[in-house]
Amino acid sequence: QKREISNFDYLMYLNTLAGRSYNDYMQYPVFPWVLADYHSETLNLTNPHTFRDLSKPMGAQTLERKHKFIQRFNEVEKTEGDLSAQCHYCTHYSSAIIVASYLVRMEPFTQTFCSLQGGSFDVADRMFHSVKSTWESASRDNMSDVRELIPEFFYLPEFLTNANHFELGCMQDGTVLGDVQLPPWADGDPHKFILLHRQALESDYVSAHLHYWIDLIFGYKQHGSAAVEAVNTYHPYFYGDKMDLNNIKDPLIKSTILGFISNFGQIPKQV
Repeated sequence: QKREISNFDYLMYLNTLAGRSYNDYMQYPVFPWVLADYHSETLNLTNPHTFRDLSKPMGAQTLERKHKFIQRFNEVEKTEGDLSAQCHYCTHYSSAIIVASYLVRMEPFTQTFCSLQGGSFDVADRMFHSVKSTWESASRDNMSDVRELIPEFFYLPEFLTNANHFELGCMQDGTVLGDVQLPPWADGDPHKFILLHRQALESDYVSAHLHYWIDLIFGYKQHGSAAVEAVNTYHPYFYGDKMDLNNIKDPLIKSTILGFISNFGQIPKQV
């Protein structure tokens, strides 16, 4: 409010308080998608329609998708600790594989990604190759994709280029994967993309609405009735600090839960 700290620094501080760290892919710092415009030739940061709705999680960015997740929630009987537990999302907005997929063009993340994938790159069509198509998948098209971003989207142009010339494969439409495809307003320049993306994060619109997203990820809309109302509940296994693993006697269930968390991610500690 006093303009004495940037939005970026504030989010990094909150991530640290919530137990997120660059040293743990499973609890990597999480940042929001801030833009919804990946098609215009120029980016207008004074137009509210340029921006993502920060008051809603990624699963509720469109009305149709929001209703589908609410329907899923209502269809499942509440069975705590069961794989069919009542929740809106069975996947997470931040996980080791999401982090590694974003950074796959840079070592050591290339090796991390391959090891998580069983030793090789993923099918080319599923690899991170375009900012626009990743936004469309996470905000609209794919019911199992509710991913958010990582801090690198706001300061590190290098992760968007395939400087190491990795053979990432070829998509079904014949496109050979190389550098990440950028929105038209970036003019194919990773540095310009990062510059404008960071300006978007620090814009007046985001400054005025960022607290809504913070409530969803780090605050009171993280779980409980406020989360249900906000269409923001995740599978119980994602709430690591809410599950007392010491009280689970069955080793199979315990290892299942730990495997689930390591594969799919973990909700940050509530700040």
